[in-house]
Amino acid sequence: MQTHSLEVKERKISGKKVNQLRRQGLVPGIVYGHGVKNVNIAVRQDILEKIYKQAGESSLIDLKIEDKKSVKVLIQDIQREPVRDNPLHVDFRQIRMDEKLITEIPLKFEGEAAAVKEHGGTLVKNFDSLEVECLPKDLVHEIIVDLGSLKTFDDSIRVKDLNIPEGMRVLQDVERSVAVVLAPLSEEELAALEKAPESGVGEVEVVGEEKKEGEEAEEDGEKKKEAGEKGEKKDEKQKK
Repeated sequence: MQTHSLEVKERKISGKKVNQLRRQGLVPGIVYGHGVKNVNIAVRQDILEKIYKQAGESSLIDLKIEDKKSVKVLIQDIQREPVRDNPLHVDFRQIRMDEKLITEIPLKFEGEAAAVKEHGGTLVKNFDSLEVECLPKDLVHEIIVDLGSLKTFDDSIRVKDLNIPEGMRVLQDVERSVAVVLAPLSEEELAALEKAPESGVGEVEVVGEEKKEGEEAEEDGEKKKEAGEKGEKKDEKQKK
């Protein structure tokens, strides 16, 4: 289990005033968890981006808030500005090492499928993460998917074929297909596609609110925090 370290500042301001922090290169955030007091924080944008690249949302982080004792957290969510993709708000979920948690582990596809290289097929990845349940000590940054086993168009990699770390329980159907290789289209199929009539596409009116930015991301972070706490309580009831 790899653990990362991050130092942040406790944040006193909220609401519209957090835009002042963003202009200083800081990202407002919150630390929350089951049975712990919420703490508003601020973290340097460049450091947040670096730690997120290293840890993602499935690796433990030792989070130190100024002179307080370090706590174990996961990055629960980063809200981003839609155009420039700059982080607007970050949610850290504080966890207990003796309680199982449910999270998603990214899949890393490695190797080369012979069905692609030698037979001209097209690789299809059906999903890129696994939902799992485990103790925090059993978390891993990623799960490897070896594409080398895809030698023909009849081969497939299923969840049950993956090397799942000890102590981790997959919450998805183990028979679900992770990756396959599709055979190239024949000349007849290509010709049929070329002859197919083009279907008209009508205009679609999209009605809804614009993505929240600025101080609204602060409120959105609070709502996600409350939803996370409700989810944790639901998990506890189910385990009992």
